[in-house]
Amino acid sequence: METTDKIKEMVRQKYSEIALQDKDMNASSCCGATSSCCGDNVYNLMADDYNKLEGYNPDADLGLGCGLPTQFAKIKTGDVVVDLGSGAGNDCFVARHECGPEGTVIGIDFTEAMISKARANAEKRGFHNVEFRQGDIEKMPLTAGVADVVVSNCVLNLVPTKANVFAEILRVLKPGGHFSISDIVLVGQLPDKLKNAAEMYAGCVAGAIQRDEYLNLIKETGFINITVQKEKVITIPDEILKDYVTEEEATAFKNSNVGIFSITVFAKKDACCKPGSGCC
Repeated sequence: METTDKIKEMVRQKYSEIALQDKDMNASSCCGATSSCCGDNVYNLMADDYNKLEGYNPDADLGLGCGLPTQFAKIKTGDVVVDLGSGAGNDCFVARHECGPEGTVIGIDFTEAMISKARANAEKRGFHNVEFRQGDIEKMPLTAGVADVVVSNCVLNLVPTKANVFAEILRVLKPGGHFSISDIVLVGQLPDKLKNAAEMYAGCVAGAIQRDEYLNLIKETGFINITVQKEKVITIPDEILKDYVTEEEATAFKNSNVGIFSITVFAKKDACCKPGSGCC
């Protein structure tokens, strides 16, 4: 994982493998499609329960998230909603319930296999106002000012240059639009063996940045009204830790002050134009 391109290619390969499996197979494997280890799955150890959300479709839930951003996204009837890293379409279908047939939902995903799976799920349900576009969320296939709401669930950790994504979110949002994003952040430093493990990176842990850095990045991009809507501690099971660190290293890690958290963050794009433009 020396370069941005290598990281992106690794992520693409891992999530292509997951897309081509069914959910039961994902849940029964420890570290993805090619692993021979057993125990809990590193990809879905952080997932939240969608069962109580209207519009939820189990077929589209691959258990890859770390929060429920659509629950907090304040989506209104008729909104245009963009989901970053849309996977098999899970959050898109919940968002569609919220924005109604008058609205539009656009899912963007890096992986062709995920796009195919999501389109099949939408077609099966006759969802004509949900579309999926393959693309890099660091350079979204969208025009500026198109979205009322942006959501994302445990995806920015997979992106090497997170500042580019927040800049793109700001670009595609309408003035006064907002986002609700669930992601993984850290307090303190992960052990190097965890940070450098490709499987943990694809599981959204090793790609995490510090909590304060994450929130400051949002502020520096130009967003306002930044709010942490939900926060929970993430615990890495012993069955997973043992594949990356020794027993002594695992004990030291668990006894340290290092914390792994899932946070759901809300922020708005200012409704005013740039200072001096005369539109405010």
